[in-house]
Amino acid sequence: MNNQFKKIHQVISSYIEINNEEWISYSSKFRVKEIRKREIILSQGDICRDVFFVVNGLLRVFFVDNDGEEKTFYFSFENTFSTDYESFLKKIPSSYSIQALEDTTVVLMSFEMLHDGYKILSNGEKLGRLLAEEYFFIFNDKVQAIYTQSPIVRYNNLTRKFPNILQRIPQHYIASYLNISSVHLSRLKNSQ
Repeated sequence: MNNQFKKIHQVISSYIEINNEEWISYSSKFRVKEIRKREIILSQGDICRDVFFVVNGLLRVFFVDNDGEEKTFYFSFENTFSTDYESFLKKIPSSYSIQALEDTTVVLMSFEMLHDGYKILSNGEKLGRLLAEEYFFIFNDKVQAIYTQSPIVRYNNLTRKFPNILQRIPQHYIASYLNISSVHLSRLKNSQ
């Protein structure tokens, strides 16, 4: 099993039991894509056709607001999934763009592959449900944090969850994710 598939196998196995025969059948449908730093792999307004599993590298999920400003919604690090799930499921224009912040390797899961998994894998529907729940928790946590936590609490939670984030992501993207200005982020960093 190549390294890209080994990592996604470990993550999927953490969600569901999957036997070797199921894995061989299912993983044969995976595609691997190398993405260059700064490359956009999904543009806001396009239909999202894949779920991206980050093998190595880093993705940023963002949107452009009505004022033309980029707003970072989420970062997808190694061994996590990234997509615009609503666009993916409903085949509607995406509300988000996804960009590589580093040279990144992803494993692609198409809509058809996801639905094949419901049939091929004995726990395929459970996997789909758990991935949807994970996506819901990301949204819920983000909205809740913006409305209930101070910027310093959001900053501390971010650096606790992703200890090396300050070395990997430009400050203006982190500030955008935290919904604060870069100047405010500098003050928070200096107060620590």
